[in-house]
Parts: sequence; C-alpha cells; structure tokens
Amino acid sequence: MASSNAPEIVMTGPLMAYAADQLKERFVVHELWKAADRDALLREIADRVRGVAAGGGHNRVDAALFDALPKLEIVASFGVGYDHVDAAEAGRRGLIVTNTPDVLTDEVADLAIGLLLATVRQLPQVDRYLREGKWLKGAYPLTTSLRKRSVGIVGLGRIGKAVAHRLEAFGLPVAYHGRSRQADVAYRYYPSLIDMAADVDTLISVAPGGASTHHIINAEVLKALGPNGILVNVGRGTVVDEAALIKALQDKTILSAGLDVFEDEPRVPADLIAMDHVVLLPHVGSASVHTREQMGQLLVDNLVSWFEGKGPKTPVPETPVRDR
Repeated sequence: MASSNAPEIVMTGPLMAYAADQLKERFVVHELWKAADRDALLREIADRVRGVAAGGGHNRVDAALFDALPKLEIVASFGVGYDHVDAAEAGRRGLIVTNTPDVLTDEVADLAIGLLLATVRQLPQVDRYLREGKWLKGAYPLTTSLRKRSVGIVGLGRIGKAVAHRLEAFGLPVAYHGRSRQADVAYRYYPSLIDMAADVDTLISVAPGGASTHHIINAEVLKALGPNGILVNVGRGTVVDEAALIKALQDKTILSAGLDVFEDEPRVPADLIAMDHVVLLPHVGSASVHTREQMGQLLVDNLVSWFEGKGPKTPVPETPVRDR
C-alpha cells in the first residue's frame, strides 16, 4: 500500500487488478463507485485529490466532478476513446486528460477484420447450424463473399489505418471518410460520407464518439450503401443511428451488420438480438488479457509520470501540457 503522504487519486470505476494494484502501491486511492454516499466522499477528500483514474465503463468525468475536486490536476482514462470525459471542459480549466492509444491498435484492428469475416461468411450462424444437428439434414446455404467487395473506412486514425493495412492483404480496395484528407495515405478520400457509401458496399466504422460524430451513419447513408451493403462498427455505438440501422436491416435496405458497440451499452435492442443475419459482440475489441494489461499499464504510467514531474505520456489534443 502507498504511504500516507503519497498523492491521492479517485478511481471512478473498477479497473483490472493488474492496474488497480499498481495504483494502490503508488497512490492513496479512493474508490468512488464503492462509496455508500458518493457526494459525501467527494466532500471529504475534495482538498486532497489531485488525480482521477477513469475506468469502469462509461462513468462520466465532467464539470460536476471537476467542481467537486478543486485540486484536480490530471484525469487518466482507460481506453483510446474518451467521450465519457469532458476533455474540452478539462482543457478550459487547465487540467490534463490522458488516454491509452497505440497499445490496443492491433487488437481492435484484428477484431474488426474478424467481425467482418464473421458477418460476411455468417460464421456464428454456421456454427449454430452444426451444433443444432442441421448439417445432418443438408448443407448450410451459400453465403456472400469478400470477393469483389470494396470497403469504406469511417475514421482513418491509428486503428483505421491498421484495419486498412489488413484489408489490403485481402486484396480489397479501400477508401475513407474523415474530417480532412490525409496527405500520407494513398486511399481515396471522400469528404462526403453519403458519397462514399454509394461507391462501396462495406462500411467499417472506427470513428470516435462525441457530438461531431453523433449519428453520422444515418438512414441516408445506409440507403446509399445499398442492398448488398454490410456495416461493421468497432468504434462507438453513438456514431450509428441505431433505430435507422434496425429499420434498414428489417427492410433489407442493407444486407447485414457486424456490431461490437451500441448506443446504450450494455443494453442492446431486442430487435437487433432477434435478427439472425447480424453478428453482435459485447464490446470486446480490445478485450484480451495482453492488450488490457498494456492499456492499464499506460494509465498507471501517465499518472506516475505526471506526479514525478515528467509530464503526461499520452495527453489528448483538447488538453494543454502546462508548466508545473
């Protein structure tokens, strides 16, 4: 356990033991989610807490928490996505927010390709077909194929580029949509998502959450994708208008979808669960022991580096690295 004069931090939700144990060795840790009276705990520790370890799903780290912790300096968030943290507000207050990029890039990109293959070739459905003894009565119906497909990536960041690299190995043409053209890639750029959807038959979304991407994959985009279209989402569920997607799948406006993320996790619409022609995963893109340990280590390293006076290792763009 940390000494009594170690920096004090709040942990907003549970983290894996690999990271949590390290935090408890180096810091005085207050486990906010365990408090019988959250507000009372915050009042008690307000003048001592200098850091937040943001883990445990989608617990909000926002202005209300910043107000409750006037001595706060840094929020270390677990995951590459940090839409559960109001980073813009943190930046306005001179606070640092860090995330855990890079260490999960390959894992999520691998999962995206696996989810694409599972959706195109109906692998979960084929597995169930065999287990239910149906093969004894006849072969599984033919599926669609990756052959002759073209892919549009929504959000060509670190993970998006890793997905594109893997798609090239399959011989598939790749295009991308994002806020701006990237000079260092040769893939075709579409400033309009609808135009890209009309020109491809497979969309893979790796886009982050937040107001700027909310429901950008909507009914119009799905209609443009067309009846042979497949949507794979490993970014954030809020990027897709889930109601429009359900209707597009029910009406056969698009062919299928492979989803690792949803709008209101862990609640998944019953209409999606009832569909046999989609593949649904419980947000497991980075969920291997190897990768989650690396993510936890980077969260710890950000806090340790900050309190040793060395600055944050992976600050997010919205927050400045200020002199201490």
